[in-house]
Amino acid sequence: MTQALRVGEAAITTAIATEPAVELKGITKRFPGVVANRDICLSVTKGHIHAVVGENGAGKSTLMKILYGMQRPDEGEIRIDGAVVNFHTPGDAIAAGIGMVHQHFMLADNFTVLENVILGSEPRKGGLAVDFAAARRKIKEISDAYSLGVDPDALVEDLGVGDRQRVEILKVLYRGARILILDEPTAVLVPHEVDELFDNLRVLVREGLTILFISHKLDEVLKVADSITVIRRGTTVASVDPREVTARKLAELMVGSELPSPETRESTVTDVVTLEVSGLTMADPGAGPVAKGASAEELRAAGVRLLLDDISFTIHKGEVLGIAGVEGNGQAELVEAIMGMRAINAGTVSLSGADITGWSTLKRREGGIGFIPEDRHRHGLLLEAPLWENRILGHQTREPNVKGIWIDRAGARKDTQRIVEEYDVRTPGIDVDAAALSGGNQQKLIVGREMSGEPALLIASHPTRGVDVGAQAAIWDHLRNARAAGLAVLLISADLDELIGLSDSLKVILRGRIVADVDPASVTPEQLGSAMTGAGEETA
Repeated sequence: MTQALRVGEAAITTAIATEPAVELKGITKRFPGVVANRDICLSVTKGHIHAVVGENGAGKSTLMKILYGMQRPDEGEIRIDGAVVNFHTPGDAIAAGIGMVHQHFMLADNFTVLENVILGSEPRKGGLAVDFAAARRKIKEISDAYSLGVDPDALVEDLGVGDRQRVEILKVLYRGARILILDEPTAVLVPHEVDELFDNLRVLVREGLTILFISHKLDEVLKVADSITVIRRGTTVASVDPREVTARKLAELMVGSELPSPETRESTVTDVVTLEVSGLTMADPGAGPVAKGASAEELRAAGVRLLLDDISFTIHKGEVLGIAGVEGNGQAELVEAIMGMRAINAGTVSLSGADITGWSTLKRREGGIGFIPEDRHRHGLLLEAPLWENRILGHQTREPNVKGIWIDRAGARKDTQRIVEEYDVRTPGIDVDAAALSGGNQQKLIVGREMSGEPALLIASHPTRGVDVGAQAAIWDHLRNARAAGLAVLLISADLDELIGLSDSLKVILRGRIVADVDPASVTPEQLGSAMTGAGEETA
């Protein structure tokens, strides 16, 4: 049958499946001061990829947590394969055949793939010893059946992001999942890894699995989804056929505006150097003791593996320098070296003419460096602390957070309210814990905090990761305005359109080395992706 859903003046007709694997009817969830979900209805066809899209704070994550048993709805009904279910815990959902792959991977780095997969579901021999042989056979069978290509004996800390994600998928399949919830699965992937993931998902649905795909990347949603549900302000506003809608139309349904573009072409670059990095070299800590001050050439000659290999560049006032690279090729080490979070073996870092190589991280921050970290949970927020306390993090020695040697609660609270309003952080108030915010709203709080205080340099690692198209456009605007006012920006991003659109200059990093300089005014995402994987190494 068909059903017409009206959004404002537009009516969108969509085919509704007669045999849904998942049905959510009238789901409502209230929290103090906010209704996260209001009368949400959703029907997911068995053996399909069903995307759920919406802006940050629209209620997507809450809805998925309800389906996975992490939270209970105040009203409404959940049906799995036609039967009404009541989940009290994720264990109940797992028993019903539902698995969830979270945006932030839940893997132990110091465990092997096998150990991570079986953790909590260990097969036993004689009721006592873990039957590793049986587990290994089962993991290999699943990996082969769904073309996951996972090595059960690999150490997780040695895996790239795409491989880790496949481990997470294998982990839920090992527990018998027939319905998979993927929360922002492409947020940390580069284009070829996204293509590999989509290939894996297509294999899964061909084998009869059902997938709920949560994402902000509308072009990817249109590429992979069989059907799409749009959520706005906590309620469903449309169900659409991806063959009959554009990314621009989806953006309009989500946030009431057109799909934004990161395009920046007017130059604001000056002759004044803000950041100068020279010969930055970092040896792999696992290489053992190395001579202090040894150059990259000397370390290479000694057979030492380098995480950063003789990296040099400058960023001028009013310039955005983009760094493109497949995850795990030295971007994180480069950022942490500039921030003083990791020791280097050779090289220097200068900020506005001052040699800051020996400075502490706090002194570098006080010297004018803002920092949007790659992992907002590990390095950006205290999740169990209120928003106003998170405003202070990294800025605890500067106004408006202090008066003399004392924390200025009133000043910090007032400025937190300013950030909430200026950066559209969706929250009931500044006293709620950061954990209560959606990932995108957490990101907007961090961006607002780090853009405050007029920094000379902003190190932005994936500044729009996990945010919706409206918030993404707002963050881009803030970066453009600050750049025009003289801010120097080091931009790390897996979004190649973002890198190309925002950058004044663009470098490619591969295996810890700068291997290419490309012109963002002329390079295509395909050419940039080729350079990132090594095809453009000879152009360095």
